[in-house]
Parts: sequence; C-alpha cells; structure tokens
Amino acid sequence: MIKIDSPIYKSLISLGLSEKETGVYLALLELGTRTVSPIARSANINRTTVYDILSYLAAKGLVSISGKEPLQEYVAESPDKILDFLKADIEKKQKELKQAEEIVPQLKSMHNVSDRPKVRFYEGTEGVEQVYEDTLTSHETIRAYANVNEMHAALPDYFPKYYKRRTNKGIHIRAIVPSNEAGKERAGKDKEEARESALVPEDKVYFSPEINIYDNKVMIASWKEKLGIIIESKEIADAMKTIYELAWAESKHLEKENSLVL
Repeated sequence: MIKIDSPIYKSLISLGLSEKETGVYLALLELGTRTVSPIARSANINRTTVYDILSYLAAKGLVSISGKEPLQEYVAESPDKILDFLKADIEKKQKELKQAEEIVPQLKSMHNVSDRPKVRFYEGTEGVEQVYEDTLTSHETIRAYANVNEMHAALPDYFPKYYKRRTNKGIHIRAIVPSNEAGKERAGKDKEEARESALVPEDKVYFSPEINIYDNKVMIASWKEKLGIIIESKEIADAMKTIYELAWAESKHLEKENSLVL
C-alpha cells in the first residue's frame, strides 16, 4: 500500500482527489478487480464509507463497477482517465469563471460599502434606458451635457415618453446641447418640457456620451458603446456640479456670441 506521505499520494490530492478517494483509488490500482471488503481493508477505511467513495470515483470516470450486490465488483480505470477527469474539471471551472465574470459587475453594483463610491454598469439598449430611468428619481434640477441627435437616433421611441414623465414628476433640467438642428428643435420645447438649454456651437463643442448630474449621482450614457454607468458619490457629484456651473456660464456666453454672429 502506498504511504500517505508519498509523492504520488500528495500529487493525487493536489489534483483534486480527497484523502479517502486517493487511498481507495491507489488500493484498487494495486488490487485489481475486487469487491468492497478487500478494498476497505487495504485502504483502512470503513466498509460503508468505501461504497460512497467508490461511487464518487466512478462519477469521475476513475473506477468501473460491474455485477450486483453482494457480488458487485470494482476495478480502477486506466490512469489515463485522470487526464480526462482533469480536462473536464478545467472546462467546468472555465465555464464557472465565465459565469462569475458576467455576474460580478451586477454583484458589485449591489455591494453596499459605506464611505465608498458605488459604480453600476448597464449594457445594451435596455441598460442605457435603465440609467435614464434612474434620473427620474432626482430630487433636484438635473445638470446635463446632451447630444439630442445621438439620443434620438439611439432610442427614438423612448425619449418623447421620457420627457413627458420627467415633466409630470416636476423634475427640471438644465442642458448644454450642441447647436445642431435636433438640439435647436428640442430647445424650442424647453418651456413645456421643464428645461433650460444652452446651445453651443457644434463645430467648437461636440460631445457624444450624455452626462447627467443629480443628487449624489453622475450618470453617463454612451451611445457608441451601448453602455450606461451610474457613479454614486456625494464628493464626485459635488465636484461635477461645480465643473458644470463653470461650463454652463461659458456655454451661455458662447450661445450669446453665436446668436450675435447669426
């Protein structure tokens, strides 16, 4: 019987077998085809326990079972089967790793850690809609950088309803918008949609992702990446609000200059 401190015994354990599975498997390799009783004696393990261990080894493809009780016999498969077992285990772990990678961002978004910014990621068209839905929880005027052209091209059926719902909730918005045709058309409806727009020259100031700042949150909607992000942090939101106020003042100045040129 191979000793438990032997290199081969330790190697089998490092490959994923338990101590008892290793003992039974090595005993069976030496014994050949046997019933449970001699296997239990050789492995020095309780006979009832050995039944369970042999079932586990059979499930891993390392042992074959033939006959019926009380004459049921067991034989170790070729050691080559260990490679098959390991390959199957690797494939299983890779699949589990992929599943974990998919859900970890969602789990992180749920992770409540005090005094630490929370970052939530949303993918695809539905994900982008979700971040806009969150803006409807705002308790203050939303500060926004928006490109109406790209917004409406990405979600043409969503925004008309969104504007109405935001207005009905009494949530106002200030928006810095490129002065293109779509931006001007939307700004023409500012009063009815509870909005104040600053139209900036498109050739000087053009941005693609929309950014909304409200309460203690910063929302980013990327149309090109089909990705929505919400950063929840009072410190970050306050800093972004300060930057926005500077941008707003300059945008109104650019808007005035542009209107005088026209």
